[in-house]
Amino acid sequence: MSVIDLSALKGGLRELPPLSLYIHFPWCVKKCPYCDFNSHEFRAGSIPIANAANTGRSRVGEGFDEMAYVEALLRDFEYSLPSIWGRSISTIFMGGGTPSLFSPQAMDALLAGIRARVRLQPDAEITMEANPGTFERERFHGYRDAGINRLSIGIQSFNPRHLQALGRIHDDAEARRAVETALSCFDNVNLDLMYALPQQTLAEALADIDTALSYGVSHISAYHLTIEPNTLFAVQLPQNLPDDELSADMQEAIEARLEGAGFVHYETSAFAQPGRFARHNVNYWQFGDYVGIGAGAHGKISSHAGIVREMRYKQPAAYLQAIAEGKPVQSSHKVGRKDLPFEFMMNLLRLTGGFELRLFSERTGLPVSCIQSQLQQARAEGLIEHDLTHPRPTLKGQRFLNDLLNLFLHEDGEN
Repeated sequence: MSVIDLSALKGGLRELPPLSLYIHFPWCVKKCPYCDFNSHEFRAGSIPIANAANTGRSRVGEGFDEMAYVEALLRDFEYSLPSIWGRSISTIFMGGGTPSLFSPQAMDALLAGIRARVRLQPDAEITMEANPGTFERERFHGYRDAGINRLSIGIQSFNPRHLQALGRIHDDAEARRAVETALSCFDNVNLDLMYALPQQTLAEALADIDTALSYGVSHISAYHLTIEPNTLFAVQLPQNLPDDELSADMQEAIEARLEGAGFVHYETSAFAQPGRFARHNVNYWQFGDYVGIGAGAHGKISSHAGIVREMRYKQPAAYLQAIAEGKPVQSSHKVGRKDLPFEFMMNLLRLTGGFELRLFSERTGLPVSCIQSQLQQARAEGLIEHDLTHPRPTLKGQRFLNDLLNLFLHEDGEN
């Protein structure tokens, strides 16, 4: 932690960054014990939408009208339009929860409604998260026909013992069928995998990677299992977790195996074939803008007056009620200028290739001079490489990212 040069905190944004749209679907078949995302098990009658059973529409489950949620999302989006007038959307990401619980007809109506309200760039990347167990070939052809062009599948492991330990509802056979079905419909597919799982060996962690590679997918995300607060695992710690040394060995071996297969390790947990980086996530990591709609969604919107972050109501029932009242935003705040260096670096330093230093001024409106001492300190400590125009984290900086980021925290709460 160090002191930001207050004399440099002037200026403003001269141009706006790229704009994305995040859409949150908060329901799952079952809440996983490691998950701290805003997701809720679907239960009959748990979502108070009047007369849902009598609408004749497709439903996620008994007592829930999926099109009512789609209509709420579109009304939510309309409330955001004044803050993004004249801007086009470059990427859309549908996350959750499990968006693939919703039908292709619902997704088609949602994307048609978005296109009617804002301009999508012609090559917009449109990603939907999906979980094994929700895969049917015709259903996923329908998603593709609706305009979705990228799938992200929550496999986590191809090992039945590890899937059971993680509380997943699918088995290894369903995981394999899900990948095969996805690749029959889409040529841009990400697989989410986890390592450092209970009782997992190094060989087993690499076997998951090798299985994913055998399918020829274009993107793999490999996450270390983290015990997060407010999860079941935090209350009931799983037995026989790999120790720090074995976990580090897994990470290094996974990185080497993927890089040896021609994948670019471009972000802390993300690996892709050349040209297949997740454009939506890259916009996050490059401190771009994004509208967030849906229960619990977060957004970041820049203007020439500064940067505003906002959050929607998390509980689905509260969110739907807020939409009905025309007030979907639960909280909103302008990012203080003294917080901007840390917020910028918290994203950009996840990119293993670093970033062009000019982006700092372009995305924050602050001069580079206000972070020069921190960059020098990070270089002296071996946490970054810096050629004056392109800082990038070293391997040490990647392994000790929190220590690197702490250099850009300011010491008090003033803005």
